[in-house]
Order: sequence, then structure tokens, then C-alpha cells
Amino acid sequence: MKLSLFSDYSLRVLIYASIKNGLFQLQDVSQAYGISRNHLAQVVHRLGQLGYLETRRGRGGGCRLAQLPEEVRLGRLLRQTENQPVVVECFDPVTNTCSLSGCCRVKGALAEAMTAFYTSLDQYTLADIALGAQREEITRILLSTLS
Repeated sequence: MKLSLFSDYSLRVLIYASIKNGLFQLQDVSQAYGISRNHLAQVVHRLGQLGYLETRRGRGGGCRLAQLPEEVRLGRLLRQTENQPVVVECFDPVTNTCSLSGCCRVKGALAEAMTAFYTSLDQYTLADIALGAQREEITRILLSTLS
């Protein structure tokens, strides 16, 4: 399964937020990852709507993690940021033109695989991927652009 860039950037922003552990600017994340500020603005806005980030506008504003890293389950986050649950055409009854619909077992097998994918990711939190054994190296890499 391939994740959308939106989900990829969502993960990166939340990793940055957990490492920063306080207010940060969108420009900081943009520089740390070499990602367009405009793309990140959309991601940060959505993460704010979903309750993962607190955002403050204006002077002294910025973003910060709205939940503890231990509370952010990766499977749940990706379910919320992935906009393409249709793996094959037969998943969408509106656009389905497959003549095998109803007798083919591909849909069931893929649905089972997707469920296993997200269930597996539900075992991991943001803390697991950002604050574990690699925390120092991740911090060095991401925050070195601030100097």
C-alpha cells in the first residue's frame, strides 16, 4: 500500500512537533524536511481540525502538539489522513464497472489486507517512532536547520 503525500507529511509534522515539544513555526518544519511551506500549511490546518495540533495565529503564534505523543496511534492518524480508501474500482459502487463484481474474491482479500495494515499500525504511537531509541539522532537532524 502506498500512502499519500498528505499522510506522509502529516507523520513528518507530528514527528517534528513531538521532538520540538513546544511552539514551532511552519517555516521551521519546511526547512527541516525541505518541503513546500504551502503544502505543509494544508497539512497543519487539517491536523489542527483533527485535534492533533494546536495552532495560534499572529505574533507569538505557531503550532504545537495537542496530544501526548503516547496517545497518537499511527493507524488512526492514517485512517483520518488517507483520502483514498478505494484500492480497486469495485470498492466504489458508484464508479464500479467490473463485470466480476459479486463473484470475485479480490475485494474481500484486499479489504482484509487493509484492515490488517491499519490494525498493525494501531500498535504504534507517535512516541514509538519519534521518541524511542533514535530520538537524539532525529532531534539533531530536524533541529539542526534552526541554527
